[in-house]
Amino acid sequence: MRFRLAANSIGRRDRRVTSLGVGAFAAIVLLCCVQRAVALPLTPFRYEAQAQRHCAGDPVVWLDFRRGRYYRKGQSRYARGFDGSYVCSKEARESGYRRSLFGLR
Repeated sequence: MRFRLAANSIGRRDRRVTSLGVGAFAAIVLLCCVQRAVALPLTPFRYEAQAQRHCAGDPVVWLDFRRGRYYRKGQSRYARGFDGSYVCSKEARESGYRRSLFGLR
């Protein structure tokens, strides 16, 4: 009986060490990923002229906050809707918004 108890306690200790190692590894990976996932500042403008002055060389796009997409000038949904504003295309891309897949319409 004593041999079995000793063997069981060794097995439990090994499991604890293994679970601590996996937990520490997961924490390190999580911390590395969290540092990179930082939201970039987005400067929305009410008027297109304001955005053009701010963007200097970068095209202005219409950002639809509800859909999470941006539209370029000439697309059918450019400057449409109440849940959007004008932003620089580079800022929209870096903030995680996607371009419209419909192209020019």
